[in-house]
Amino acid sequence: MTRQRADVFSPEKRSAIMRAVKSENTKPEIALRKALFSLGFRYRLNVKNLPGKPDLVFPKHRTVIFVHGCFWHGHNCKRGKRVPKTNRAYWTEKIARNKARDRKNAAALRRLGWRVVTIWECKIKDLDPAAITIGPPD
Repeated sequence: MTRQRADVFSPEKRSAIMRAVKSENTKPEIALRKALFSLGFRYRLNVKNLPGKPDLVFPKHRTVIFVHGCFWHGHNCKRGKRVPKTNRAYWTEKIARNKARDRKNAAALRRLGWRVVTIWECKIKDLDPAAITIGPPD
């Protein structure tokens, strides 16, 4: 059995740190929004009545965009593959649940006739917003 290191923060401090993790208006999301807006696209933010509450919704084009953090959604990149050294089982299960929820939400949106686009945090700075397909599903 492996020994787990004690957290360097108190439970209260760790809780405060985790509360500060944003789910809306993140830097990658804002960068993408500014780029798409400058290309003339107009969108709605975090529409609550759609599965998964997509980050950007283009009703006219029946397209939604999710901007996923690599760590939180288990991307196949350096940051996404990193698992914390402490409480590994918890984090492995947490990320697996996030990935399953993402797949379920994307499938539900497709059944409703939406095109689903996922943009990863690590890809934002090299992304050409004009290359994103925003339009009705094929």
